[in-house]
Amino acid sequence: MLNFLKTLPFVDANRIGVHGWSFGGFMTTNLMLRYPDTFKVGVAGGPVIDWSYYEVMYGERYMDTPETNPEGYKDSNMKLKAGNLKGHLLVIHGGVDPTCVPQHTYSFMKACIEAGTYPDLFIYPGHEHGVVGKDRVHLNNKMTQYFDEFLK
Repeated sequence: MLNFLKTLPFVDANRIGVHGWSFGGFMTTNLMLRYPDTFKVGVAGGPVIDWSYYEVMYGERYMDTPETNPEGYKDSNMKLKAGNLKGHLLVIHGGVDPTCVPQHTYSFMKACIEAGTYPDLFIYPGHEHGVVGKDRVHLNNKMTQYFDEFLK
């Protein structure tokens, strides 16, 4: 799909950004770390960083257990790829997220510090897995400003 998009006359292949929330946040982080020369900017909201931290009901449905699929869990652990970050990545998390607990983001930030990479972080205090109410307007403005600043 990305190769197709790059063929379109209105797509600038040097300015490609990606955004997602929850599993989409995982995919955003994953794309930024696996294809650092392709994706220049990403905004990952409530991202799963390490599937061994995620709720069993969802994670093990698709990945089996860490004991039966150690390579799958290792390959999808974004902390182990933190050193690959080249572009601008904004990680956003709800401060009291019970679905994708903040430990995901905090452990990723620690891995980035250890790897010498510099993602940006924004926490929405009091919010769970989604940002709602008037803070949602702030969130949408924050994401728009981030893409505007780093994709120009």
